[in-house]
Amino acid sequence: MSEKIIDVRNVSKWYGAFRVLTDVNLTVEKGERIVICGPSGSGKSTLIRCFNRLEAHQQGDIVVNGITLHDRMRDVAEVRKNVGMVFQHFNLFPHMTVLMNCMVGPMWIKGVPEAEARKTALKFLERVRIPEQANKYPVQLSGGQQQRVAIARSLCMQPAVMLFDEPTSALDPEMVSEVLETMTSLAREGMTMVCVTHEMAFARAVADRVIFMNAGQIIEQGKPDDFFGNPQHERTKLFLSQILKH
Repeated sequence: MSEKIIDVRNVSKWYGAFRVLTDVNLTVEKGERIVICGPSGSGKSTLIRCFNRLEAHQQGDIVVNGITLHDRMRDVAEVRKNVGMVFQHFNLFPHMTVLMNCMVGPMWIKGVPEAEARKTALKFLERVRIPEQANKYPVQLSGGQQQRVAIARSLCMQPAVMLFDEPTSALDPEMVSEVLETMTSLAREGMTMVCVTHEMAFARAVADRVIFMNAGQIIEQGKPDDFFGNPQHERTKLFLSQILKH
């Protein structure tokens, strides 16, 4: 039986007179890997930031891991315990070692004892293949290594779903592959993932479903073979023709 991790129903959001999301509907099942793509300004990053209330929606309903998101911060905090988020920029604490960056969330938010948090942090640093960096500070690492630390940090919270907001866009080209390899490995292990990205090769290889957004709406979605091989909407065709040139 399927289990919805995220359920988005008729969600709209605006900034002043500008409507950034319009009547968006989306479900994410447990174990599903979804890639969201679209032109700049299409609302894709705003949408996934609504999933953990980093952005507030004005209309519609968002249910994450059984909890309806609204203005009661107690519920928002509960959702964030179970939603991992990896940003374009790594957002690591510069004054903490890599190991402590991974330990503080479980200790401060979930009340995990220090010894257990350390063991978990080392496990996930091994998982993203940088255990030897545990005692370094973020400034001593490459961009790709810092992003892998950010992934490990999110995994230490043992989330129900991982959100990736263009996680490779701030990286030098030679560092992109190491981050995508880590994400691909997570996907193959069954992690529920929603990823905003322009990395179409990653989408082809990993996604169960590719979603295309334009002007704040989902205008096309499908399995990768169908999405890339036989797009139906003219805007999707134009987007793919431009992005696949590069």
